[in-house]
Amino acid sequence: MTTIPTRQQHSAVVAKDLGASREFYEGIMGLPLNTTWCESNERMGDFCHAFFGLEDGSAVALFQFANEEEHKACNRPENLSAFHHLALNDSKKTQDEIRSRADAAGIDHYTTDYGYCVSPYLNDPDGHTVELTCDTGVVLKNEKFIRDRAGEELDRWLAGDRTTNNDLRAQKN
Repeated sequence: MTTIPTRQQHSAVVAKDLGASREFYEGIMGLPLNTTWCESNERMGDFCHAFFGLEDGSAVALFQFANEEEHKACNRPENLSAFHHLALNDSKKTQDEIRSRADAAGIDHYTTDYGYCVSPYLNDPDGHTVELTCDTGVVLKNEKFIRDRAGEELDRWLAGDRTTNNDLRAQKN
């Protein structure tokens, strides 16, 4: 039997100012700062990475480089779309709390209802898009059916058939 990884350990992005990032991830998102590693090596110089914990033990990790040139070399490209983002699973209650804190801090956000999940989106101080995903229960009720058809649906799309299979979203929009 093939084994697979048990969970995501962390997702990492580059931050310009870990102080501002900490205010966002701890203050707005409610994620506790669990670990901070300050390091130096010949290739990257001095850098720090901070891990903000999630309930399952995984984390959002942010790297800050002391050298401005290293920061520029490792930072998010300007043309990176919102499709490159951090997606965190949560509840409606958690979403409401985060939206409320974002509103109080003047942080813009928007919400998209995909039918199978509802997701508010907001940006951290470095412009990284953070999605908060709350499943509607549709996937859980139909998990086996969806999983059994996943390969078939991908093959169909790769063959050029662009027909939507998310009737749930179509009903919402």
